[in-house]
Amino acid sequence: MTETTQRPVGARERWSPVGAHEDNAPEPADGHEAGVLLERARAMVDPELRAALMTLPGALGRVALYHFGRQDADGRPVKGNAGKAVRPALVLTAAAALGGPGARAAAVRAAVAVEIIHNFTLLHDDVMDRDTTRRHRPTAWTVFGEADAIVTGDALQALALRLIAEDPHPASSAAVARLAHCVVELCEGQQADTALEHRAPGEVALDEVLAMAEAKTGALLGCACALGALYAGAGDEDVAALDAFGRQAGLAFQLIDDVIGIWGDPRRTGKPAGADLAARKKSLPVVAALTAGTPAARELAALYAAPRDKEDVETLASAVERAGGRDWAQAQAADRMGRAVQELARAVPDPESAGGLLSLAEFVTRRTS
Repeated sequence: MTETTQRPVGARERWSPVGAHEDNAPEPADGHEAGVLLERARAMVDPELRAALMTLPGALGRVALYHFGRQDADGRPVKGNAGKAVRPALVLTAAAALGGPGARAAAVRAAVAVEIIHNFTLLHDDVMDRDTTRRHRPTAWTVFGEADAIVTGDALQALALRLIAEDPHPASSAAVARLAHCVVELCEGQQADTALEHRAPGEVALDEVLAMAEAKTGALLGCACALGALYAGAGDEDVAALDAFGRQAGLAFQLIDDVIGIWGDPRRTGKPAGADLAARKKSLPVVAALTAGTPAARELAALYAAPRDKEDVETLASAVERAGGRDWAQAQAADRMGRAVQELARAVPDPESAGGLLSLAEFVTRRTS
């Protein structure tokens, strides 16, 4: 099988803003820079994130703190896995790229809000997808019940919007409007994703699944970058370019995430092997395979249409791979990263200033869990 950790073609070596020379292009990232940025983001965001979560009343706060890995099911403090903080890091790094360290410091509340919105979607997704494990422990709905998980997600969404609305920064008005619009797009993407599961394998087109993935995943990464630009005082064109950068990187992220959802190691992902296939999800590699027009594609369509207890996930994974779904997803992720680089060059033509955002984008497309 093809290794999922290979470096996407079209990342740093394709950096080509007008006036840039190959000799001045940044060196390929080894993951260290991204790690530093993620650690910095977590350190900057965590105190205000915890303070915000503590304002949630009663059971809402308890469920939220459990979901974020701050407490166990009985409310005792734990040192858990709160996620990688990719989206807050994008907010802060975008702000710094366009406005320097001062803009990064000013954007902390926006970074917190984006992280809270991301987790609101996770709480709801886990209920809708019936996922029982996240970050290597039981999902909130399996511990506290569906109703408490759903209303806690609702409360998190309101909390995130309130944080920015109450921010005295001059960009807060534009930022809260953009984030609210993003939430609607996220919901649109989730609705489309859910609707796809009720359609026959042959009735789903690849273009509509790509559009769904952009709304469900790309929109929030784009919004994160755009909020950073807003807090740096950037103009409309630069804000739009960073939004487009994040969206393309988000699509690359989703493509790799879908590959991991089929072929990932449960010891690293924290989820059962082949969970997406067991649920017959029409993820991007699956739909690419289904629409390939080959004998393997027809075999996969028959397997997907069969009762779910008739075929194991290894058989399905093999069919997706033989129909070209895995290779297509990895090639498409590389292409989307190339597009992301071009969008970033519009707003941040200096490779050194853009290096942090590139490192983060490359990090999420190299991930294996």
